Amino acid sequence: MTDFWSSWLAFALLAGPLLLIVVGMVFSLYIDRRHLADILAALKNSRYIVFGAAGLSSQGRLGRLMLIAKICGMVLCPKSGIRAGELDPDDIRNFPVHLKRLLIAKTTLMVITLVWGVLAYALLKLK
Repeated sequence: MTDFWSSWLAFALLAGPLLLIVVGMVFSLYIDRRHLADILAALKNSRYIVFGAAGLSSQGRLGRLMLIAKICGMVLCPKSGIRAGELDPDDIRNFPVHLKRLLIAKTTLMVITLVWGVLAYALLKLK
């Protein structure tokens, strides 16, 4: 068992989540620079997004990254936001497919990072 923990496979197992965090941040910065204006324009009738964008966009880069994470959650799981009146159903229905794919990719990357990180932590605790 000690041979495993000194191998490259163990290093990859433990370094993988850190690498994915960096990749996720770079991907979020890409969405911020290239697509955030289009995403906000597509959600212009949604009260939650309009007020959230006004507050978080003025907080600098970190605020915009948090805004992207919030938008991912609201666009990909919109039922509660629509019921609460914070999202416009027409905005969600007419949301551009290419932007939705970017948000799905971002969310998938976050979930993989989380699962891999929990798995690596659990394996470390078993050691």
